[in-house]
Amino acid sequence: MSSITLRTATLADLPLLRHWDTQPHVIAASDDDWEWETELGVPQPWREQLIAELDGRPIGFIQVIDPQEEETHYWGEIEPNLRALDIWIGEAEDLGKGYGTEMMIHAINRCFAQAEVSAILVDPLERNTRVHAFYERLGFRLMEKRYFDGDYCRVYRLEREYWQM
Repeated sequence: MSSITLRTATLADLPLLRHWDTQPHVIAASDDDWEWETELGVPQPWREQLIAELDGRPIGFIQVIDPQEEETHYWGEIEPNLRALDIWIGEAEDLGKGYGTEMMIHAINRCFAQAEVSAILVDPLERNTRVHAFYERLGFRLMEKRYFDGDYCRVYRLEREYWQM
């Protein structure tokens, strides 16, 4: 494995995150306006926003949330002790090199390091077919197809007992 580490995203990452938001592969994976100026400056007890670095070079972003505590209630009524992940690689030249898998392994292990966390959710866009196989390879199971905030998504779930890495 390479030397990917995770660190907390800060306002100093704002130009980088704005740049990544303009990349075609990032746009194709997420229609969201992340409102970085506001979100990075307001720490929340239910959320971690992380920059993945490869040997000190930022390569991607991960968000870990507690979907029951999240303030917009994006996930609706949901059971306790879950986490939800958002993840992407910033630059196209970093795609297809295994970095996303390594980032996910770090994120999943981070979630399951908390004894109370029973499962992890992801909600990729329905049209983002490449990522569906990615999540399935990691052990996520398709739970449902759902319409979230104007987007058709698939909801995948990884139960703690199915996590092998």
